[in-house]
Amino acid sequence: MNIWTQWSDLLIPKGMNHLPTDGFIPAQSQLEDIEFYAPSYMGGIKTFEVIAKMKNLKTVHYSQAGYEDILPHIPSHVILCNASGLHDVSTSELAVGLTIASRRGFAEFMDNQKNGIWQRRRKPALADSHVGIIGYGNIGKRIASLLEMLETKVTAFSRSGADGAVKISEFDNYLPDLDVIILILPLTNESKNFINADRIKKMKDGATLINLARGAIVDTDALVAELNTGRITAGLDVTDPEPLPKGHPLWSAPNLIITPHVGGDSAAFDPRARKMVQEQLTRLAEKKPLLNQITGLK
Repeated sequence: MNIWTQWSDLLIPKGMNHLPTDGFIPAQSQLEDIEFYAPSYMGGIKTFEVIAKMKNLKTVHYSQAGYEDILPHIPSHVILCNASGLHDVSTSELAVGLTIASRRGFAEFMDNQKNGIWQRRRKPALADSHVGIIGYGNIGKRIASLLEMLETKVTAFSRSGADGAVKISEFDNYLPDLDVIILILPLTNESKNFINADRIKKMKDGATLINLARGAIVDTDALVAELNTGRITAGLDVTDPEPLPKGHPLWSAPNLIITPHVGGDSAAFDPRARKMVQEQLTRLAEKKPLLNQITGLK
């Protein structure tokens, strides 16, 4: 079996051949030989477009949890697996970090630091805050466990309301009382612009919005408008549009911290991602069920 990943030094089972990796995407001469493909992490559309030319492709392992962007490029006969669980540690760390930074006024204090201004100002604490986590999968549950150690009240929301969560359909009943809203749900037709202008206006004065899901889950124009009133704060790891272009109003919005979609992209990524791909290859060689299979015959 011919495989292509961004790590040409992977430990692979006997009988498999790792095609040379020289760049972010496979060489044109390699495409028809590839049977197992792991697109380079955060490589974007250029790593998906080549899939159509992989005539012998059988399996794609995608090193991200969300897969809505790659799914349209996967032929019906090809197995797609995602990386559910891989990014839990890094993403939950960033969620808590952005929440603390936003609540405690880091955006303002960093601006003051750049301008040499020493100005004390009392900011809201994360402790005793009521935090709503929208999306209660692996990452949402890990975020909840971390926040509970910081003496917060956590209410989780999911579509099904399983595992102690509240159904998302009931979110509006809780919205006015939430101090923090953390988004970590998939982007679907239903979740697009879930945080719209109406819901943003109903947020509590001084509340904080944290988005580590997908940018389009938040109405960007409505968020910019509300941030400019100074009434709420926000921390965004994802934006709409993304990448955020130079000169976009979000860059200059007050009380906002932006990180460039690095939730899962920490030093913890490489060793964990390599281990997961190696496990998938071992399972293929031993004809065992694959991890996190999304499409294809199981």
